[in-house]
Amino acid sequence: MLDEQQYDPPKAHKACAMSTLAFTVCFAVWTIFSVIGVKIQQDLGLSETEFGILVATPVLTGSISRIFLGIWTEKFGGRLVFTVLMLATAVAVYLLSAVESYFMFLVAALGVGLAGGSFIVGIAYTSEWYDKNHQGTALGIFGAGNVGAAVTNFGAPFLVVGVGWETTAQIYAAVLAVMAIVFWFLTEADPRIQKRKAEGGKPTPLKKQLEPLKKLQVWRFSLYYFFVFGAFVALASWLPRYYTGAYDMGLEAAGMLAAAYSLPASVFRALGGWLSDRIGARAVMYWTFGVSLVALFILSYPETQYVVSGIEGPIEFAFGVPVWLFALLTIALGFMMSLGKAAVYKHIPVYYPEHVGSVGGLVGMIGGLGGFFLPIAFGVLNDLTGVWTSCFMLLFVVVAVSMIWMHFAILRMEHRRNPERAAEDRFRYLPEIQPDYKNEGRGAQ
Repeated sequence: MLDEQQYDPPKAHKACAMSTLAFTVCFAVWTIFSVIGVKIQQDLGLSETEFGILVATPVLTGSISRIFLGIWTEKFGGRLVFTVLMLATAVAVYLLSAVESYFMFLVAALGVGLAGGSFIVGIAYTSEWYDKNHQGTALGIFGAGNVGAAVTNFGAPFLVVGVGWETTAQIYAAVLAVMAIVFWFLTEADPRIQKRKAEGGKPTPLKKQLEPLKKLQVWRFSLYYFFVFGAFVALASWLPRYYTGAYDMGLEAAGMLAAAYSLPASVFRALGGWLSDRIGARAVMYWTFGVSLVALFILSYPETQYVVSGIEGPIEFAFGVPVWLFALLTIALGFMMSLGKAAVYKHIPVYYPEHVGSVGGLVGMIGGLGGFFLPIAFGVLNDLTGVWTSCFMLLFVVVAVSMIWMHFAILRMEHRRNPERAAEDRFRYLPEIQPDYKNEGRGAQ
C-alpha cells in the first residue's frame, strides 16, 4: 500500500483496469461448468449430487490455490504470477475438450479451477498501487470482474447450442491465452517488487506472512466471505440447473436469468467499495446480511398447498414463488452480495497492510470453498428432501450465523474500546465513517 505522496493515479488506474479485465476473463472461465455442465449431465445421465460435484470441482482448486498464490504474489509480484496463472489455465481449459468420462471431467475441472485463484493475485497486485483512501473503491472496481460469471451464463449457452461444448471450451482457452499475453505487455511490476529490487531487499519470510492467520478476526472475515462470495459462485453455477428443473425452462432462458443474477452480483462491487470508503464497511455488512435474510426467507419457502377449516367447509389455497418474483429476489440478493464482497476486502489492506496476500488468500480460500461445498450441498439436499428451495434454506442459516457472530463480536470490541459507553450507546458504530482499525484489530473476535 502506498502513502498519499507516492500515489500515482495514472499508473494506478492502468494497473486496476488491466487487472479487472484479466480477472473478468478468468472468472468467465472459472464458471464455465455452470453451462456446459448441464449438457454433460444430460450426456452422462448424472444425478443431482454428481452434477453438484462437477460444477463445484473447479471452485475447489480456485479456492485452495488462493492462499499459495497470495504468498507467491507477495514474493514474486502480481504481474508475473497473474500471467503464468492464465497461461497454465488456458492449457487446462483446452484439454477439457478431449475428455469423455465423468472421472476425467473431474480431473480436468481441477485444472480449470486455477482461474479462480486469479482473484487474490489481482487483489494483492491492485492494492499495491493505491493509498488507503482509495483502496476500497479500487478493489471494488477490480472485484467487479465477477461479471465474468454473467458473461458465461449469458453467452456460453448460445455458443454451446451453436458450436457444441467442446468448441466452446477451446474458444475460452484461446481468449484466456491472449489475455495473458496482453496483460504481461501492458502492465508494470508491483511497486513493492520494484522497491525491493532497488534496495536489494528480500521477500518477507513465510512464517511472518502467516502470522496474522492466528487471529480469530481473520476467520470471522472468512465466514462473511463464505457467503458473499462462496454463495455467489455457488448460485452462479447452480441457478441454470435450478431454472431448468424448478421452472422447466430451456437452457438459453435459464442462462439469461442466471446472468441477470450474476450481473448485479458483480458490477456493483465497485459501489460496495465506494460505500465502504464513505460510510464504513461495518454498515455495509449489516445491510448486506439484513436484506439477504429477508430475501432468503422468501426464496426458502417451497410451493405449498394449504387447507383451512372454514365456517362453511374447507378452504384451499396455495403459496409459491412465481418465476418473476424469484428472479427479482435473486437479483436483489446478488446486489447485496456485491456490496458485501467489497466490504470484506476493504478491511484487509487496512488491518493487515503487510500481509494482504496471505490474509486475503485465506479469506478468499474460505470464501471460495463455499463455492465448492455449497453446490454439492445443494445437490445432496435436493436428493434427500426432494425440495428445490432447500438450497436457500441452507443459505439462510449461513447468513443468520454470520450476522449474529458479527454483531456480538463488534459489541465486544466496542465494550473494550469504551466500556463506560458501551451499554448506553452500543449501536453508534453503524454509521461510522472511518473505524478505528488499529485498535479494533487488537484481540478482535
